[in-house]
Amino acid sequence: MDNHQKGLLLTALGVLIISPDALLLRVISLPAEQMVLWRGLLNILGFWLIVVARYRYQWWRSYLVCGRAGLGCALMFSLSTIGFILGNHFTKAGNVLVILASAPLIAALLSRLFLQERLPLRTWLAIGVCMLGISLIVLDDNGEGSLIGSAFALLAAVGLAGNLTLARSRPEIDMSPMLALSGLITAGLAWCWSGEILLPDAMDIGWLLLLCLVLMPAGFTLIQQGPQYLPSAEVSLLLLLETIFGTLLVWLFLSERPSNQGLLGGTIVLLAMLTKSGLDRRKQLVLRREARL
Repeated sequence: MDNHQKGLLLTALGVLIISPDALLLRVISLPAEQMVLWRGLLNILGFWLIVVARYRYQWWRSYLVCGRAGLGCALMFSLSTIGFILGNHFTKAGNVLVILASAPLIAALLSRLFLQERLPLRTWLAIGVCMLGISLIVLDDNGEGSLIGSAFALLAAVGLAGNLTLARSRPEIDMSPMLALSGLITAGLAWCWSGEILLPDAMDIGWLLLLCLVLMPAGFTLIQQGPQYLPSAEVSLLLLLETIFGTLLVWLFLSERPSNQGLLGGTIVLLAMLTKSGLDRRKQLVLRREARL
């Protein structure tokens, strides 16, 4: 398995793991600031336990090698988390998803500006087609919303793209341990805002533990390793699949059936991703044949 295939596998698996995020956010009945606070607190523990399991007694070294880029990743991931949760609180979810769908384009632009990465035309085309598909999914929910909600959604998109671009700037370093620090930043900012911690009821505690202690740490640890093998734009492009899988889960468990237009949008995204993956694979095979000659 070459590095490109490994990056695709790690990222795709991570996306599958975090797909219930939207569903569980619907189920948990906490105010937005408390959701941010608890998510940050539990993510500290969840991500740290994964770091200890991977690096054993040398776990602390995995933080030291990340340097300033790692601190930037932690901050960007925190901003993305806060922006996503608060964006959904202040405006319609459809508006948030439309704006968040711009993350691959933002990542591509950041990579081009700061990392001088030249993306092939097929990647730019896939980004455009996927954004079209995502727009179709949420078009029925594109009400006016609020300016502050849209601003938080844009913060989530920029934070996501910035995190992956910073990770790509040091592909030889595993930046995933810094996500535990991100939890600390997230919880600290939420505490400064709310000034208190509300104890959730028993049902909410169970969902919080599943989402923030298991699914998010496991999924984003895999996703955070994607930029070691793939351009950040490709990693964020794969993250758009969370919208498709998350929508299907909400449909299955909460009986919120997408419109026919939404189903069409999901099909467009999946076909764009499959086509791009096929073209990437074909390109790799051609390069291998040329290398043997």
